[in-house]
Amino acid sequence: MVETVTLSDGHTMPSIGLGVYLNEECAEACRVALQNGYRMIDGARYYENEVQVGVGVGKSGVKREDVFITSKVFHEDFTYDGTTAALKDSIANLGSCKSYLPNNLYGLQDSAIGGKDARLAAYRALLDGKANGMIKSVGVSNYSAKHIEEIREAGLDMPVVNQIELHPFCQQKPIVEYCRKNNIVVQAYSPLVRGAFDNQLIQELSTKYSKDPAQILVRWSLQRGFVPLPKSSQPERIISNGQVFGWEIEPTDMAKLDALDRGKEGAVTWNPVDVD
Repeated sequence: MVETVTLSDGHTMPSIGLGVYLNEECAEACRVALQNGYRMIDGARYYENEVQVGVGVGKSGVKREDVFITSKVFHEDFTYDGTTAALKDSIANLGSCKSYLPNNLYGLQDSAIGGKDARLAAYRALLDGKANGMIKSVGVSNYSAKHIEEIREAGLDMPVVNQIELHPFCQQKPIVEYCRKNNIVVQAYSPLVRGAFDNQLIQELSTKYSKDPAQILVRWSLQRGFVPLPKSSQPERIISNGQVFGWEIEPTDMAKLDALDRGKEGAVTWNPVDVD
């Protein structure tokens, strides 16, 4: 049974999810994940696979109300009308599960393009979508404290989730601390460092705990209080990446992993949290 976390709006979210970035034919991956204990799929309009997510959920045999689906609007649609249209299109794309709210969480994908006014207009559209029953929760992705403070200063409800790149080499401590102080759950994308498992410490811990390197990285993320979103299209990897409960990394080893942090230099993706 996958553990859950409680969001500030009262809804619950699984503590781990399957990421489907760069997996245009992800229906099979979603089916495998859901049939092997996952209960969250993290997608985005930019990934161009929302239809596939809906198909995979339908084929899994898992009740839609038991599946937490996330999608995100891309910055190209950062206007009020553009975001509203994107949200409606996402619902249509996920048509195979339309008997239940298609998106549990819908967010703004990044803060890098468009500026403050565009971000706030798009965010208002998502809040109205929630008020109209189209989605359950509203979040953001790649937002710094500055970007989230824009939301607070505008008098709007705060996001319940901020999704950012997180792994031992890129721990983004300032934004993580800010989110924790403001009761915002932090989702970790690229928790597997895009497969860069050759670090000596990770290899040593893999041997010590009889777990593969990916499991060590996902477990580190869970013990740090993040919600990791490991990505794979390979059934065996999807299954093993989710086998991270019922055991723990010892505190001394967690400290060693924490010491791997390289700040911005440790990022493996384009990280726009510092843009204006």
